[in-house]
Amino acid sequence: MKSVFKIDNFEIKEDGKVFIIAEAGVNHNQKLDLALKLVDVAKDAGADAIKFQTFKAEDVVTEEGEMATYQKKNTGEDKSQREMLKGLELPDDYYGPIMTRCKEMGILFMSTPHGGKKSVDFLEGLGVKVYKIGSGDLTNYILLDKVAKTNKPLILSSGMATMEEVKNAIKFIRSQGNNQLAVLHSTTNYPCPPEEVNMLALKTMMEELDVPVGYSDNGVGGSEVGIVAAALGAAIYECHFTLDKSLPGPDHVASADPMELKAKIGAIRKAQVILGKSEKTPNKSEIDSMLTLVRKSIVAAKDLKSGHIIGEDDLEAKRPGDGVSPVEFEKFLGKKLKNAIKKDHKIRFEDIA
Repeated sequence: MKSVFKIDNFEIKEDGKVFIIAEAGVNHNQKLDLALKLVDVAKDAGADAIKFQTFKAEDVVTEEGEMATYQKKNTGEDKSQREMLKGLELPDDYYGPIMTRCKEMGILFMSTPHGGKKSVDFLEGLGVKVYKIGSGDLTNYILLDKVAKTNKPLILSSGMATMEEVKNAIKFIRSQGNNQLAVLHSTTNYPCPPEEVNMLALKTMMEELDVPVGYSDNGVGGSEVGIVAAALGAAIYECHFTLDKSLPGPDHVASADPMELKAKIGAIRKAQVILGKSEKTPNKSEIDSMLTLVRKSIVAAKDLKSGHIIGEDDLEAKRPGDGVSPVEFEKFLGKKLKNAIKKDHKIRFEDIA
């Protein structure tokens, strides 16, 4: 059985309403007004939550760490990873105003404890309701241990991971007494090209894992990926976004702009409406206005005299369907008519002997 749990008031389960996270990440550029605008855009786009990243550069990487290839490409710079991250930290005094804006807008605040145990302690002090762990920390059991023991819901991204690594991480988190866990399929490439999405891997994860599975979207442009994820029954969808792709920083160019974010979320919501329910039954609108109008009734194919023995050539099916269904036509064959029936008139069971 798949585990089901709640994040705030949202039920996290596959084939339910997709829990959508707008990933602001480090796209605030250390400007409070920009961070607050990101909250507004996420809410306007229809996201359920907005997520930032909590860290101090020295808690993430040693001095010898290099920038990732995509970071060098996206920024046009080549410096130490620590130096780059220093300029992406979200100042501590921004959290209060950001969380207040989230509460006012009715959107859940989230943040990834990117800076390890110290970041978890900081976020615990803020009373966060859920933790999201990035792909780079899937094998960081020191961090997983710390977060699991908060007994709060945990969402774990799985970019770069094998299925065995994912299963081992789930097993470890549960060994710490935390069963409120979901996993996101993702590809650690920014932006992720279509040929590296591998959405069939999401399907495999949903089949093999007993926790809710979702998708973290690092691509840009169209809504196709989100639609496919929703169609497969993903429990969660996460998407990176920015106010402006041309802003300086490593992630802006690989993030959805406000219009793209709104289109992606709108497409997911519409896809779920289209998916509807799994039971094959007539819809209310069909029953109310179409069923009788479009379906057919058994009628006389020609004028038939009283006492006539009904054969196959005597019967036809025509609209409307307020008479005997042609499903029953064999019950009339070989029977004698009690009275004459004109062509196109309905034949009912009371008309036969």
